[in-house]
Order: sequence, then C-alpha cells, then structure tokens
Amino acid sequence: MRNDLNPTRVLNAVRNLGILAHVDAGKTTVTERILYLTGTTHKRGEVHDGTTITDFDPQERDRGITIFAAAVSCDWDGHRINLIDTPGHVDFADEVERSLRVLDGAIAVFDAVAGVEPQSESVWRQADRHGVPRIAFVNKLDRAGADLDAAVESIRQRLHPAPLVVQLPIGTEDGFTGVVDLLRMRALVWADGSDVVEEQPVPDDLRDEAHRRRRRLEETVAELHPVALDEFCAEHTLSADTLASALRDLTRTGDGVVVLCGSAYRNRGIEPLLDAVVAYLPSPVDVPAVRGTHAGVEQERDADPQAPFAALAFKVNATATGRLTYVRVYSGTIRKGDVVMDAGTRRGERIGRILRVQADRHAELDRAVAGDIVALVGLKTARAGTTLCAPTAPLLLEPPSVAEPVVSVAVEARRSTDTERLASALVRLVEEDPSLVVRTDPETGQTVLSGMGELHLEVAVEKVRQTHGLEVGVGRPRVAYRETMVRGVSGLVYRHVKQDGGAGQFAHVVLDVAPLAADVDGVGGAATGFAFRSTVVGGRVPQEFVRAVEAGCRDALAEGPLGGHPVTGVSVTLTDGATHSKDSSEMAFRAAGRFGLREAMRVGAMAVLEPVAEVTVSVPADAVGGVIGDLAARRGRVSESVARAGAVVVTATVPLAELFGYATRLRSRTQGRGTFTARPAGYVPAPGAVATR
Repeated sequence: MRNDLNPTRVLNAVRNLGILAHVDAGKTTVTERILYLTGTTHKRGEVHDGTTITDFDPQERDRGITIFAAAVSCDWDGHRINLIDTPGHVDFADEVERSLRVLDGAIAVFDAVAGVEPQSESVWRQADRHGVPRIAFVNKLDRAGADLDAAVESIRQRLHPAPLVVQLPIGTEDGFTGVVDLLRMRALVWADGSDVVEEQPVPDDLRDEAHRRRRRLEETVAELHPVALDEFCAEHTLSADTLASALRDLTRTGDGVVVLCGSAYRNRGIEPLLDAVVAYLPSPVDVPAVRGTHAGVEQERDADPQAPFAALAFKVNATATGRLTYVRVYSGTIRKGDVVMDAGTRRGERIGRILRVQADRHAELDRAVAGDIVALVGLKTARAGTTLCAPTAPLLLEPPSVAEPVVSVAVEARRSTDTERLASALVRLVEEDPSLVVRTDPETGQTVLSGMGELHLEVAVEKVRQTHGLEVGVGRPRVAYRETMVRGVSGLVYRHVKQDGGAGQFAHVVLDVAPLAADVDGVGGAATGFAFRSTVVGGRVPQEFVRAVEAGCRDALAEGPLGGHPVTGVSVTLTDGATHSKDSSEMAFRAAGRFGLREAMRVGAMAVLEPVAEVTVSVPADAVGGVIGDLAARRGRVSESVARAGAVVVTATVPLAELFGYATRLRSRTQGRGTFTARPAGYVPAPGAVATR
C-alpha cells in the first residue's frame, strides 16, 4: 500500500479506530477475532486462557480485564486498520481519553443481554466530546437472554443517537448461526466449527421480517438524510448504494449509529463488522484538519505526507528494550534518524527507530507518514500530550485532558535502602500514566500516590513491585490534623530568666491569648491562621523585642499540647512586659514568647481540628437517597441538592478522613454512573477532641 504514488489514495485506505465498551462486553475478544480473520495472527487468543495479543501485561492476564490501551495494526480489503483496544473499567478512563484524542473512529461494543451499561455510557460521552464517529456492535448474541432489539432500545434511550440496525439475527441464543444483511438482502451464515462465512439466500421464515426491518431502516435514513429522502419520495424505496452512502454520511456526522450484531467468541459477525469499518468510518482525509497554535496564532495542518511534520504523543511505555513513545502522525513524513522538535520545550529529539506496533511485538519501519499510529524509539523527554513537529515549522497541538485524581494511598519502601529506588520507580510510573500523581506530604512526610480509583492504584503499586522488584507498603494517607484554642487566657505572666555565668537572659511578658475571630483568615468551619499584636505603651518592651516575642509565638505553633499537631486559629496580644538593662536580648524575648504561649495553651482549652472537603456528587435521580445516606454515615453535612439535566447534584462537607474508599463506594451505589469532585474546605473540630484544663 505504501508503494502507491498517490498520497490521497494511501490515506483513504487507512482507518484509525478504537474499541470502546463496558468491562466484560467483549472488546478484547472482538480485537482478537479481527486480528485472526485479517491473518495478523494464526491462532485465536482467549481472555479466559490468558492468550490474547492485546492483554499482554501479566496483570491483565491475571485479572482478565484490559488495563492498558494496546495498539495493533492489520489489513482488510486493501485497507490498513490501526486499532487500539481500550480499557473498560472506569478507573482507567484516562487511558480511553488519551486514545480517543488521536482516533478517527470507534467500534462501540455492547453486551446483547445487558445492553448499555454504565461504562458504555461514559466512554460514549467521551467519544462525543472528541467528535469521534462510531458504529455499534451488539456482541454475545449466543448468550441466554440475548435480545438485539432490547439492546438497540437501550442505545436509543440512554445514548440518544438514531440506531440504524443493518442486520437481523438468524437464530437465538445457542441457535444463533448468522445474520441477514438488510442492505444486500442476503444471509451470512457461519457453520459450527468453521471460520468461513457462507453467503446464502434469506431463510423463508425470516423473509417477511427482513423486509419489514429493511423498510424501517429506509424510513429512518430518509428522515435524517436529504439525498436519501429525495430518492425515497421519488422511488418509495432506497437502493443499496444510496443506503450505504447515506449510512456513511450519518455515521461521520454523528446523526446516526450503524448497529451490527454477532458473537465474537464464536467468530460470528466479525467479517461484516470489518466491512462496516471500511465502508462507514472515516479515513484521515475525511476528518477535519488538525488545529494547533504557533506564537498565539491558530494554524491547520492537512493530513498530507508532503506537509510539514506534526504528531501528538499519546502514550509512553518503558520496556526492557527501551522507551517507546506512541504517536499519531497528523501531517508530514518522518524517517529513522530525523530530528524533530518538542513544541512545548522547543528541544530537539532524534528518532532512533520507528516501529509498527502489534501490542508487545513490533515491526521496524523506514518511515511513518500522515495518518500513521506508530511507536518511536529514542525520544528522551517526550510525555503523553507532547507535540512533535518539524523544527522549521513549529506547531503546538492541544494535549489530551487529564482528569483530577480522586483517591490517594501512602506508599513506602519496606526496606530503607530501597527508598531511592522507589522514588525513581514512581517517577517512571507517572511518566507512563499522567493520571497518576506522586507528592510528598510536607507535614506527615509520607509519599502519597493519587489516581482515578482504588483498582487504578492497586495496579500501579503492583507494577512497581513486579517491574522493579521492590517490596512496597501501602496504607491510608495520614490526615493532617490541626489544634486550635477554644477558650483563651488573659494576663498570663511569663518570666524567662537564665543565669549561668557571663551575660544572662531576661525577658518578662504578659500575654492575652484567645481563639482567632472567624473573620480573620477563616476558611470553612473553624478560623485558621495566627494573629499577633502589641498594646504595650511607654516603651516598656522595645519594638525589636516585640518582633522577637511574635517570632517566639510562631515557634510555639509548630506543636500543640494535645497531639503534637500544628496549632492554628490563635490570637496573641502582648499587653505588658519588662526588660533588664544588661540581660535582655532578642533571643531571650523569643524564648519568652515561645514558652509563654505554650503555657497559655496548657492552661486554656484546646481542640483538635480535622480537615474537611466540599464534595460535589452528581448521581442519577434514582440513587440520590442511598448517596445522601452514605454521606451522612461519613459524617457529611449536605448543604444543597439540585436537579440538573436528568441528574441530581448533591453538595456536602465531609471530613477528609472519611473520603478514603468513597470513589469505589459511590460507583457501587450508582452502578458506575455517579461522579464526584472534592476540594479542601478548611477545618472543623473533630468529635470529642476538646481538652479542658
């Protein structure tokens, strides 16, 4: 295909698509059958046997789910298909997001029994945001309870496109043997034990039903497509060619979704699915030119091998043989040894090798052109979202969005000698997966790993263990508590006197210590911060010593009397004092301020404060009661509940310590349809944490 001298014809024969679905709908099995039928593999891989090509990571095979997006390439009917098998679990939605950013089309796979499931809905909305055209494949028609019409209705009700069903199943459940192609009015049958499809006349018992469904398809298409409407009004029917052309247009505009059906596990329905990919999904020249900016000016680059080079990195993978950077080439041509520019850092990078990817296997290429999805070897600093471009024609493309992490765990090396190795492993982990965030808590000193869900973090930690051979401990992050004053002390006298030969130390201070007023640097429930002032008159305490007293008071705030937590929400007033002509100094008054405030905190009443977060939860209306009850069980205080566009948005203030595990709990209560965001909202007194003296 690369020998074709016409670049447009080459690009017209490329399809860049992803497989999207809820977990366990059969995405990976569909991918495996596509690879088998296109001759890319010679043995059918099975998820339950751990023999699939795209689920090659040990954790994927152990868990039986797709975790990492895997790219493969194959050929069908003179077309090059670059395929990305994406994860179906909600914790790995960021992998789907990065993949959709570089794809031109997608196959959405649905379970014929379950129909549209929660994560099916989520990935469909992601594809909507990126404007990615889709066709639908209703899988597992051989299962007990499979119902194509019910699955199609769930697509209509929950996803809202116009489903354009182009096939009629032959047989049900265990008796499912093939489909009727409603465009060509023919039967496609797969005999037991055979991988070859046989074309036959439509069975007599299905002929009337096939004609009814064909008529319904024509009417639906005519309502949506003006050219088809003209022919339908003139001829009272649509030809197969007109119907196919209209289906292609409706798919690419998103006004309709072509629906096919089959059973990937039994290898039934995959050939028509591949034909539909070629017929309906767009090539790189069918999608709008990619847009980017340079020097603040927006530019476009057409999918032209002769144009200046521009590509977007969407995945980085560190392997035993080197660092692979997966890119989508939008324009131009690159060859092995070329120097490209990182548009963000404006640094040059040399292309060591160019690889055609087959999951964990690779074939070396001499060049890559517009429309290709390939892996590059030799890039040192490129990350997911990096734009690579020709040094003479800079262009910065919009990177994939990265979701904010919602769950955190504390990680530490079991052996102190492995601490540096763990830090290096975590840095590499974040390079490969931008949805992971690593930070060191400045107060607790813990290394905190944050991600999209508990399974996401579990997989990340296990990868560190397996890849780097490290023993890693995982636990809850410690919550950063505070202490505050509940009842203050007036007129506390503290004398700091020290005489051990030579110049001594003398400082006399009188302090009023009180809770800080809520309107002074207050955030959320309790006032936070520290206020200091002096009302000393007559120069009894010189100004430089007043500043030393304030510094000493700030020193005392580092540890409170209840649990050694930092102290906040305190106001100190220096009302009087005295000095010695020889022994008074800034150091002495600083010590007096420190020990005087500590004494005041011991004499007064203190309380422990816990951090709280403002949590905004978006849930389906039928799950509101359970969600509010769960928030109450977590000591949350609901402040607002508003209905918006078919969902209910609940706002509550929840202690941060109670949010551990909430993401998983919310998904369980809402069948994966609930989402939440959290932001710090200050501190409130912890239950039963007031100490009075």
